[in-house]
Amino acid sequence: MRPLFLFLALLLAACSEQGANEQTSTQVESVESTSTQAVTIDRVAQETARLNSWFDEQYLEQLDFSPQTKTRLGDKSDYDRLNDYTEAGMDAQLQWRRQSVASMQSEFDYDLLSEDGKLSFDMWLYSLNRAEASVPFRKHAYIFGRGGPHASLPNFLINYHRVDTASDMEAYLSRLGEIDRVFSELLVRAQQASAAGIRQPAFAYDFAMTEIHRVTSGAPFNTSDSSPNSPLWTDIQSKIESLIESDLIGAEQAQNYATQAQEILSGEVLSSYQDVLAWLEQDKNFVSEIARGVWALPDGENYYNYRLAQMTTLELSADEIHNIGLSEVARIQIEMEAIKDSIGFDGSLQDFFVFMRENDTFYYPNTDEGRQDYLDLNNQYLDAMAAKLPDYFGRLPQAQLEVRRVQAFREQDGAAQHYASGTPDGSRPGVFYSHMSDMSTLPIFQIEDVAYHEGNPGHHMQISIQQELTDVPRFRTQYRTTAYTEGWGLYAEWLAKEMGAFEDPYSDFGRLGGEIWRAIRLVVDTGIHSKQWTEQQAVEYFLNNSSSPEGAVRSEIQRYITGPGQATAYKIGMMKFQELRRNSETALESEFDVKAFHDVVLGAGALPMPLLEARVSRWIDEVQDN
Repeated sequence: MRPLFLFLALLLAACSEQGANEQTSTQVESVESTSTQAVTIDRVAQETARLNSWFDEQYLEQLDFSPQTKTRLGDKSDYDRLNDYTEAGMDAQLQWRRQSVASMQSEFDYDLLSEDGKLSFDMWLYSLNRAEASVPFRKHAYIFGRGGPHASLPNFLINYHRVDTASDMEAYLSRLGEIDRVFSELLVRAQQASAAGIRQPAFAYDFAMTEIHRVTSGAPFNTSDSSPNSPLWTDIQSKIESLIESDLIGAEQAQNYATQAQEILSGEVLSSYQDVLAWLEQDKNFVSEIARGVWALPDGENYYNYRLAQMTTLELSADEIHNIGLSEVARIQIEMEAIKDSIGFDGSLQDFFVFMRENDTFYYPNTDEGRQDYLDLNNQYLDAMAAKLPDYFGRLPQAQLEVRRVQAFREQDGAAQHYASGTPDGSRPGVFYSHMSDMSTLPIFQIEDVAYHEGNPGHHMQISIQQELTDVPRFRTQYRTTAYTEGWGLYAEWLAKEMGAFEDPYSDFGRLGGEIWRAIRLVVDTGIHSKQWTEQQAVEYFLNNSSSPEGAVRSEIQRYITGPGQATAYKIGMMKFQELRRNSETALESEFDVKAFHDVVLGAGALPMPLLEARVSRWIDEVQDN
């Protein structure tokens, strides 16, 4: 028995030793695997951090091309300069972009980046591709048209150039002295475009000339009429007075600044405006009074296709967008019919449009009191909405929001209301501007809808959150795509209904009016620029399918004629946000969290739609894996 016992004992010992060895080997492999994984994670973090630092350095270099962008961001470096608007300057920026992307591709390992690092990499490359695509169509932009530099530069100085010190005032005066240089550079480009057969519609010339007269009426440009002081001179006086009140300058220095400003304004600034005005008057003689879309321009079809791709960030043809618009108009009208019937209106939907458009009870009087009532109601809606935001969003904006009337020198009857972002540091609030010169273009039943689009949870919320991001490269806090920004604004109108807004049926009809307005844009923008619709055809389609006032409709159609493709971004972008939400709800079912979804789509900046879709898909996978 002993030999057998000994054999068994030895066998057991051997098995025990083998098991111990196997266990030790498994432990070693596990440690090695964990160690390798840790090294990989560390390398990814290091490479991504290195790329982010590089991006911040690159963005500072990029900002050097635009002193005006620096000012809008609250940065006072190059505060005495305006941008370079020459074609050579555009070439220099493009070459810088090319070199920057080439350096990025050679210096960083894409496969070693985190998903967010890859997103930044892709966005930097995408921005170059957008710039490259624009080169063949540089002459197609209507420079001195509606809201051109003749109006936007005074607006920039008045609303963005802060004067907190004496040196800030000196920088303001320096920038005034640069206006003639800027207009000269832009006039050369406008003349070259005209020589190439690229001219804006006649009405856009008239718009520009009217805007120039508004800026240059009154002192110190013209002291012979009874006009009030020019808006620039009024602004300068106000800013000088503020320095006096703060004891930063004395009376003698104040007078010196005022004298310099008067001399610059009545000298080179007035002369440069007169040059632009004279050219507009002359060039208008070559234009037909019949407005046409860009199909009539040299290489117009390709230009329009480029604009659609730029605005939507998607590969959609003009025909596809047109048909989407027709389908959406039909769908929304079914919902409008339901509201009309619930109210008890006896008549067709078109009759109801006319009733909403022409009934005086839906409009405030065209008086200062009426305008103030309009602003007050906007603020009431926005205050009520602010209390509901935490139920739908984890991220909330810190920046303040104000509702204001557009300044008189750039106000236009029936023009679209708009949002101007504040500074990232909150020193300048975001502003929701309204054109209020003609109150008959501002129906009360649309106030609630527009307030949510321009304010919260729309543009103010999205752009403020983007600017306040701290965990992404700085360029992503300022990067914009129209489909994302405007698509979010329209999605916000739709979301507000879910959040309990639009309790009044007329306001709810106004919400649908806002949505069908954007669906109509798909039809009329492509109609004008691809299908050769006339201006009147577009106006009639708009009026037949919405309750929007005729004055606002005509203003809108002219906007679409001079800004091809831009109007298509709203509805296309909104539908993409809705699609991504539906996909998330379907995939995650009970695990779907609307606050988390909104934080994902708002937490990376204004992405091109394909990159946003990829980000949401990754988020869905992460939730499902946890």
